[in-house]
Amino acid sequence: MADFSHNTFISPFSWRYGSQEMRYLWSEVYKRRLMRRVWVALAAAQHVAGLVSAEQLADLESHADDINIERALQIERETRHDVMAEIRAFAEQCPLGGGILHWGATSADITDNVDVLRQREAALRLAESMRRLLLSFARRIEEMAGLPVMAHTHIQPAEPTTLGYRLAIYAQDLLEDYDQLRALIGRLRGKGFKGAVGTQAGFVEMLAGTGMSAEQMESLAMARLDLPYFPVATQTYSRQQDLRVQQVLAGIAASLHKFALDFRIMQSPPFGEWAEPFGRQQVGSSAMPFKRNPIMAENICSLARYVAAQTAVAWDNAGQAILERSLDDSANRRVFLPESFLAVDEMLRRAASLVEGMTIDREQIARNLERYGPFAATERVLLAAVRQGADRQEAHEWLREASLQAWAAVRQGADNPLVELVAGDKRIAAFLPSARVRELMTACDYIGTAGERAKALAWSLHASVTPRNA
Repeated sequence: MADFSHNTFISPFSWRYGSQEMRYLWSEVYKRRLMRRVWVALAAAQHVAGLVSAEQLADLESHADDINIERALQIERETRHDVMAEIRAFAEQCPLGGGILHWGATSADITDNVDVLRQREAALRLAESMRRLLLSFARRIEEMAGLPVMAHTHIQPAEPTTLGYRLAIYAQDLLEDYDQLRALIGRLRGKGFKGAVGTQAGFVEMLAGTGMSAEQMESLAMARLDLPYFPVATQTYSRQQDLRVQQVLAGIAASLHKFALDFRIMQSPPFGEWAEPFGRQQVGSSAMPFKRNPIMAENICSLARYVAAQTAVAWDNAGQAILERSLDDSANRRVFLPESFLAVDEMLRRAASLVEGMTIDREQIARNLERYGPFAATERVLLAAVRQGADRQEAHEWLREASLQAWAAVRQGADNPLVELVAGDKRIAAFLPSARVRELMTACDYIGTAGERAKALAWSLHASVTPRNA
C-alpha cells in the first residue's frame, strides 16, 4: 500500500490548497463511485434491451457504493490496468451481476464519462464561489464608488479615479469569466458509449435481434447519467474539450492574478492605500518582526501562474492526439485536471477573503492625492485656458515647465508646490484668474463619470449573479 502520511511526498492540493468539498470530487473514492454509476447506467440500458436481467441490475445497484480501494489496488498490481482492477473488485461483490459488468464497453467509455461528470460538478462549485465573490465585489464597489484615489499608468501617478471604479475593473473581468464558466458548464459533453474506436461495433453485435439500436442504448444510458454526449468520438472524447476547460480556468486565474498583483502593489508602503487582513498572532517574517507581507495575494498570483501553465499541456493533448487514441495524455490528465480546479477553488476563496477583509487607509489615499493630484489637474487648467483663447501648444509647455519644477521639489521631500507655480504664472493668468486656477487644481473632484459607472457595474453584478427567486 502507498504511504499517504507526511513521511512521504503528498501533493499540497491534498491538504493545503483547495476546499475539502473540491478535494472529495477529485478523490479516488468519488471517482470509483462514479465509475460504478456509469457501469450501472450501461447495465440499465442493456436491461431495457433484454440483455441483462432485473436481478443482475439490482445486484449491481446494491453494491455501487461499496468501494474497496484496497482490493482494487491489489488486483491492479497484478493486472497493471486500473479500470480492469475496479471491474474485478466490483464484480467480486456482485454474484449475480458481476458477470455482465462492462459488457461491450472499453475503458474510456467509463473513464471519459466520469471525467466530464467530475468536471461539471467541479465547475458548478467554482461558479458558486465566483457568484459569492462577485457579490462581495458589488458591495465594496457600492461602498467606494465615489472615493477619489490616484490612478496610475506605467506604475506612475496619472489622474484621479475612484476606488469603486478600480474595483469595478476587476469585477467586470470576473463577471466575463463567470459567464464563460456558466457557458462551459452548459456545453460539457461526455463520450457516451462508443467502444474501442468510436464505431459502436461491439454494441451493434451485442444488440442484434433485440430491437434496440446502439444509438438508442447509448441514449438511455447517458440519460440516466443526465450527461449530454458527443455524437462523434474515437476511443475518447475530443481533447479539445479539455483545452476549452483549461482556457476558461486560465481566464479566471488571469483575472484573479491581476487583482492580486495590484493588491500587492497597493499594500506596499510607497502606495499604502490597501492592506490584507492581518491576524493578531500572524507572523510576517521569521527574520523581520515588523513585516506584514501580502501573503494571500502572493498565493493567488503563484497558483494562477500554475493554472496558466497547464493550458499548454491540454493544448498538446488536443493537438497531438494520434489517430483514434494514444495513451500519452492519460498520466498528465490525472494531474492537471484536478489540480487546476483545486487551484482555482483556492484562489477564489482567498480572493473573497481579500475583498471582504481588506482595510482601506483613507488618510494615505488623501495624502497621495494631495501629493500627486495637482499634476493630474494641470489637464483641467490646459482645457480651460484653451477655451479662453490660449494656444494649446504654448499652454502645454507652460504647464510642463511648472510640472518639472514641482516634480524636482517633490522628489526632494518637499510639499508639492505646483498649485502655487501655476496660479502665479503670468502667462496663464492672462487667460485664467488665479482663483479659477486654484479651483481647477483641486484634483479630488476630477473623476468624470467613474462613480456613476462603478455603481452601474455593481447593479449589473447583482442582477447577473443573484438567483431569480432570491
